[in-house]
Amino acid sequence: MGTITRTFANNITTSGVFKPTAFNDASFDNVTAVPEGALPAGGNMVLLSTQTASASSSISFTTGIDSTYKEYMFIFNNIHPSTNGTDFNFNLSTDGGSNYNVTKTTTIFNAYHYENDSSSNLAYIASNDLAQSTAYQRIMTFGDLSNANDHGLSGTMHLFAPSSNTFVKHFISTVSLAAGADGTVQYENNDFMAGYGNTTNAIDAVDFKMSSGNIDDGTIQMFGIL
Repeated sequence: MGTITRTFANNITTSGVFKPTAFNDASFDNVTAVPEGALPAGGNMVLLSTQTASASSSISFTTGIDSTYKEYMFIFNNIHPSTNGTDFNFNLSTDGGSNYNVTKTTTIFNAYHYENDSSSNLAYIASNDLAQSTAYQRIMTFGDLSNANDHGLSGTMHLFAPSSNTFVKHFISTVSLAAGADGTVQYENNDFMAGYGNTTNAIDAVDFKMSSGNIDDGTIQMFGIL
């Protein structure tokens, strides 16, 4: 008991304040929840919505995007198309999803590696970017997402400060996909896309869809990040 008392006393200043050394990963027992104010800024993810595709023409998030969070993250889990040789795309809305036509400027680059090790590359794909366009933006490159049973796309997209009435709306995504729509050569594709919606109106809805055909399977989760 004396050792415990001395250890406790050594971790308190003469003013009765706990020293930083009093806290570590093993300091607490039986803690089931941490108050929100005790978490570091930007360190808490809140699941807001999960949508599962089933031969869906698109997956839209039309609620929950507001000033509550400064950042929203979308997680793509095994997105599988119904059509062979298609793209996964997105667009933004300022009117609750009535129209997905926000003007965007974007950039996208790609790294790939063939299964048979015959080819690999890292390149900027200028044909897949947008310059002040309201069109849907590709989250991936090449239009080579296969509908083979063992193929699909997974990754993330971040949307920053969508409710701002002052600044444009930045976004960035990273995805990994097993590709090879021609059925002869299979490869890993790693795509990096970024850009901004050139509007000072609040973004309040996001739509994801294939360039052709339906989203056959897969889930998309939307998180708010404090």
